[in-house]
Amino acid sequence: MIHNIPSPNISPNFTVDDIHKLREWNYARLKDTTLEERIVDTNRRAIPVYEQIELFRKKM
Repeated sequence: MIHNIPSPNISPNFTVDDIHKLREWNYARLKDTTLEERIVDTNRRAIPVYEQIELFRKKM
């Protein structure tokens, strides 16, 4: 089960503390999930990134 936890506030400077916040947030979201749930979540969140990459490649 993926927990619906609000994402942390990231500073404009993107510091090491921000990386720690992101890692803790991601751990809390996924701590009770199965491997299959993690894979589905990763793929679902990656689709918009793949689409942006394809748009960028087409512009080149």
